[in-house]
Amino acid sequence: MAQLETATFAGGCFWCTEAIFNRLRGVTSVMPGYAASQVENPSYEAVCTGRTGAAEAVQITYDPDIISYETLLDIFWHTHDPTTLNRQGNDIGTQYRSAIFYHNEQQKEEAEASKKALERSGAYSKPIVTEITPFTNFYPAENYHRDYYERNRSQPYCMFVINPKVQKLLKEYRKELKDSVAQ
Repeated sequence: MAQLETATFAGGCFWCTEAIFNRLRGVTSVMPGYAASQVENPSYEAVCTGRTGAAEAVQITYDPDIISYETLLDIFWHTHDPTTLNRQGNDIGTQYRSAIFYHNEQQKEEAEASKKALERSGAYSKPIVTEITPFTNFYPAENYHRDYYERNRSQPYCMFVINPKVQKLLKEYRKELKDSVAQ
């Protein structure tokens, strides 16, 4: 029996990040929700006010024997813009910030090393603003947010925002994808 681990990332709208990480071999579940909230059990409406401190995030359960935390970090960095503060595209507010919520010291060290390597690579001309902070809490999003992309592919947001990210993943990370991944 595999020893599963947890990773928590915020990279803008959780519909996007859930759609990305659900496609990876070794990922057993991806839950959209709210991380680092100052309010217990925040609602989507409360988070949208920007007054809860919460970020739209995903909590990923994965098998490190199949996919490493390092690979998850690499995909995280390359499927959103880590240089924009409190926004991803037209989604604006602190709830859309880029963040890595580490669960232990090893994750912290790997996240910091990964960020430094990305900065040194010159992949982005602007500074990376992603926060790397200890995990404090995570509240699952309301049911209608779960598997949003899979259930609503014909919606304009899915077609014009999420689908290009999924296509980028399919192109760049072919070997990490589940065999049954739907395009």
